[in-house]
Amino acid sequence: MFKEIIRSLKFNKVIRYFVLCDLFLFSGWGLLSPIMSVFVVQHIAGASLFNAGAAASLYWATRSIVQLPAANRLDKRKGEKDDFYILIIGLLLASLAAFSFSLVNTISELYMVVVIQGLAFGLYAPAWSGIFSRHLDKDRFAFDWSMDGVGLGIASTISGLVGGYLADTFGFNIIFYLASFFSFISAVIIFSVPKIIFPGESKPSQPTIVDHTPRSVSS
Repeated sequence: MFKEIIRSLKFNKVIRYFVLCDLFLFSGWGLLSPIMSVFVVQHIAGASLFNAGAAASLYWATRSIVQLPAANRLDKRKGEKDDFYILIIGLLLASLAAFSFSLVNTISELYMVVVIQGLAFGLYAPAWSGIFSRHLDKDRFAFDWSMDGVGLGIASTISGLVGGYLADTFGFNIIFYLASFFSFISAVIIFSVPKIIFPGESKPSQPTIVDHTPRSVSS
């Protein structure tokens, strides 16, 4: 069975790039997980654990408010150009948010940055999921999604440990810079596949592909 799994670790190029994008993005943000509450309490004057919890709630509220309307709009438009651009915008906003944490000194500034973070992931999640879903390998939907899940699990396992060590050794800012850098690298990775997502003019023997939805899941 193990040999079967090894042989099956071949999936299409778009899925490969998108798994890699997710891996870098959440490796960067995973560095923040063990240190954010400590950062809020120790670094921001007058802040408490309540403010750390309020910041987390504000992030999820913003993300939830943005995500459904964004997903609905992307579903209504044919093709993947909108998905692609929204995905890039989300990643660049994520990079900006991570870097901005290094500039936070007040509670209000903290809340402003987590709103940007929520907006970033509220745009990223539906755009990434939409393109990823349309490019799933036929008859391997569960495997492709599981590959991304395993990648995120590995990223979280390693980055959580590394993030705590780096913050303890070098301070908080190195974590924010790395999270910002990894988010930007995720955008660069996506930029390397636009011709796959939007095929150019096809040769006569190759019809233009408008959408890559697997036939088995198309309407």
